[in-house]
Amino acid sequence: MSVIIDNERGNGLAKLLYDCFSANGILGVTYMPEDIAPKNVEKGSLDHLLFITFTVSIDYQRDATSLWESSRRSFDDPETRYLFAPKSLRETPFEKIVKDMRKYRLSQKPLRDADIWRIGITFFKKWGGDPRNFLEHCNWDSRIILKRLRTETHLQNGKLVPDYPNLRGAKIGPLWLRMLRDNVGINLLKNLEQVPIPVDIHVARATLTTGVVGGQFSGRLEELFEDIREAWSESVKGLSVKDRPMIALDVDEPLWHLSRYGCSKYRDKITGDCTVSDRCEAREFCIKGKVKIENSLVELAT
Repeated sequence: MSVIIDNERGNGLAKLLYDCFSANGILGVTYMPEDIAPKNVEKGSLDHLLFITFTVSIDYQRDATSLWESSRRSFDDPETRYLFAPKSLRETPFEKIVKDMRKYRLSQKPLRDADIWRIGITFFKKWGGDPRNFLEHCNWDSRIILKRLRTETHLQNGKLVPDYPNLRGAKIGPLWLRMLRDNVGINLLKNLEQVPIPVDIHVARATLTTGVVGGQFSGRLEELFEDIREAWSESVKGLSVKDRPMIALDVDEPLWHLSRYGCSKYRDKITGDCTVSDRCEAREFCIKGKVKIENSLVELAT
């Protein structure tokens, strides 16, 4: 089995997708599930930051559209609004958190998700309930932020446990930083060019179906994630957007859209034939061959 990274192809695709997404969207869609804030929440406010932070922390193995809708409904309901307030969360029994996260299907795995949700308690105890205090303590340096998300711990029931479960992950940590920039509007973050693209099934599929990463492979999809991160880190070099160098995070949303609204629905997994190729912005990069992703496994022959 051999995997090939085509950075020249990635460079062309990155520019095309970014320009198309910024202008008219990918396959007619211009927004992400997290772009819609709860009612009466001002973009960039502490409430908005907490809404984004809590929700992205449980963004794993589930449909993003339904997750963010469930989170908005939970935020808008006075009875479950406390779930997004670190101080109130600290004062609430765990059993009630579990129950209330199920009201609008905010949690998919009730016990695990409620435990992850308790990052709010960490933010209350260590950072006064405001994640911006943590970011400032990291000097707004993305490298330091990701390192501390991965390594910082506290004692719980006599055992050391992570301060930031899931936020510390290889996908969700970078995804959080992108959302802080793009959704919350935090423009103080530094060294974002050193943050890898947050790879999920959609970013992975779009990378494979366009031949940026190709070849022969059969195994767990996760085994290709490092190749995908490397591909986009290198492919964006030399490109610019809005008078600054393009970075890997800039192609996260366009790739997600390409897979979510295109490749995952209309591309034949075996042949690579696509029923919407005539109107797909990335049609010149679409390759023939097998890209079959099922149950976290991938069969690649391109």
